[in-house]
Amino acid sequence: MPRTDPAPAAALDPEPPRDCPICTRLVAYRAANRAAHPDWWNGPAPSFGDPNARLLVVGLAPGRTGANRTGRPFTGDFAGVLLYETLLKTGFARGRYAARPDDGLQLVDCMITNAVRCAPPGNKPETREETSCRPFLAARIAALPRLQVIVTLGDVARRNVLRALGLKTSAGAAGHGGRCEAGPYALINSYHCSRLNTNTGRLTPAMFEAVFETAKALLDRA
Repeated sequence: MPRTDPAPAAALDPEPPRDCPICTRLVAYRAANRAAHPDWWNGPAPSFGDPNARLLVVGLAPGRTGANRTGRPFTGDFAGVLLYETLLKTGFARGRYAARPDDGLQLVDCMITNAVRCAPPGNKPETREETSCRPFLAARIAALPRLQVIVTLGDVARRNVLRALGLKTSAGAAGHGGRCEAGPYALINSYHCSRLNTNTGRLTPAMFEAVFETAKALLDRA
């Protein structure tokens, strides 16, 4: 799948500064968490993985006791267990996931990021916060020179990726397993790997693994 010219977002640093001041509500929440837990990361969660990745996984936002605590996406909360175990099983990671940023886990041909980089109250970012953080998502996408496939975890992440690429949110099918061509990329949507979705059976490990097997097949054919 050929890569088009980089978007203007490529000029922006794809990682926000540690004390990013853009979203007032998220800054206040960060300050409250920092006061209560000064040993936590308490900042925008940086993207994690291979800078030459052909696969990008996009979540919604860091969890308060997950990436906001540890400083690594999906690390330290329930969703990370299923995500990283699945990446290990499908060959997009190696090592051992121990829910710590120093566990030595490495991603292979894969990077993980979030549409909103700072933890929001109640795990629910506001629309204006999604909009404000979207330039960083667009820059992250543009900064991956070999990117071919994007997996979105949840419909909000899917919509943010499409908007970051300058596309209408109706451009791709919603729901688990929905696929579309998003500019030069293949986009695959999955239900989010949250405790709620897995406990209710809305998302099973087999369903989640199938998404990444599809991503692998698309990369193998490229």
